Amino acid sequence: MAKDKKLVESITSMQEDFAQWYTDVVKKAELIDYSSVKGCMIIKPAGYALWENIQRELDRRFKETGVQNVYMPLFIPESLLNKEKDHVEGFAPEVAWVTHGGQSELQERLCVRPTSETLFCDFYKNDVQSYRDLPKVYNQWCSVVRWEKETRPFLRSREFLWQEGHTAHATAQEAQERTEQMLNVYARFCEEVLAIPVICGQKTEKEKFAGAEATYTIEALMHDGKALQSGTSHNFGDGFAKAFGIQYTDTNNQLQYVHQTSWGLSTRIIGAIIMVHGDNSGLVLPPAIAPVQVMIIPIQQQKEGVLEQANQLYETLKAQLRVKVDDSEKSPGWKFSEQEMRGIPVRIEIGPKDIEKGQCVLVRRDTREKYETPLEEVPAKLAQLLDTIQADMYARAKEHRDSHISDAFDYMEFQNALDKKPGFIRAMWCGDQACEDKIKEDTTATSRCMPFEQEQISDVCVCCGRPAKKLVVWGRAY
Repeated sequence: MAKDKKLVESITSMQEDFAQWYTDVVKKAELIDYSSVKGCMIIKPAGYALWENIQRELDRRFKETGVQNVYMPLFIPESLLNKEKDHVEGFAPEVAWVTHGGQSELQERLCVRPTSETLFCDFYKNDVQSYRDLPKVYNQWCSVVRWEKETRPFLRSREFLWQEGHTAHATAQEAQERTEQMLNVYARFCEEVLAIPVICGQKTEKEKFAGAEATYTIEALMHDGKALQSGTSHNFGDGFAKAFGIQYTDTNNQLQYVHQTSWGLSTRIIGAIIMVHGDNSGLVLPPAIAPVQVMIIPIQQQKEGVLEQANQLYETLKAQLRVKVDDSEKSPGWKFSEQEMRGIPVRIEIGPKDIEKGQCVLVRRDTREKYETPLEEVPAKLAQLLDTIQADMYARAKEHRDSHISDAFDYMEFQNALDKKPGFIRAMWCGDQACEDKIKEDTTATSRCMPFEQEQISDVCVCCGRPAKKLVVWGRAY
């Protein structure tokens, strides 16, 4: 029995050290491994399968809104990057440069893409000529490189996977509608598929994307009370278009600049899944995104008929669910611990006594509740159970989020809330960046967003006491 528990005992308790718990889980669940390049991670099959499911579902939702996939080059010439001053300054500290091709020094440095705005702009300036060419609603799935000083698996690495949408429109209104539409796609995806509740809102001027007119975000709360920016959507207006000369002839034969958007979600969302739902036994995966939804574990599999019945269950279920049979020679206790570590939503236990009774035992990963179920009822029971688990996981995450939101009406209250009840803080703001900077300097908390659902919970700024303009959600963040 001690041997069976070893897998779980090797995880640091999240109450003892949340950061170490997180690292233990991503390693023990075999989601990632460290590479020989500092700050870059190897995404192992279990981690990549999660990303494939995320990609598949998001891609489907994108295409329902008219998005088409494309692919842009990995390298950006320095002269092209320099065309948009604010954008360059925003990314300069994180850019990786290629200076040689083979043994020859390049005539011009090439940037390894940190993001692809300039590449899309360079493409659009030639591809868009008339109003008939609009809108362009493109997305690419790719990796980007940002030379981060401090890295953590999934949350912040020097190379990471993501999708980046880049669209061009005839009018400012169309661009704004697309910006909001894609943010809503992200929000629904997080809540419906990942079982993660989010707060939607606009970033402040200080926190917006470099070169954007406005940035919108979905913010999630992790189990330790820290925020995680989980997806962003940017309205670029016509700023990039003017810098790159992207014009079209309108219906009156007049030249106009296009209006652009960009939006993205990355593998850091896997970190959110771990930190919102995980427990001290490992991962807890929402059924909608779990690479394996059901693991069948034969008990005393050496006995006649046990493996045959387990495989028969597999054949019955494989058309409707992502299911596997663990017929390895490990002990049942080890298999249970491994299934829990990997976050598989449901396990089916079936042994000689179960077969005699014409039943099996279904065990939920999230609550560990057990259900003795007649074999003929297993498909229907599993379908209902997985839906229940998905809904319950969202409800628990929302209850945790909502119970960790505080309102602060003065600066002392703000600081006390941060220290004594980690989570989101709702507080009024005067709109002055000096107050935003002071809050960050004093507390390390940042403005997460100005929520779309605005309330006037006070008349004065929480920091300076002057008249308030906006309700802001604040918090310490990853």
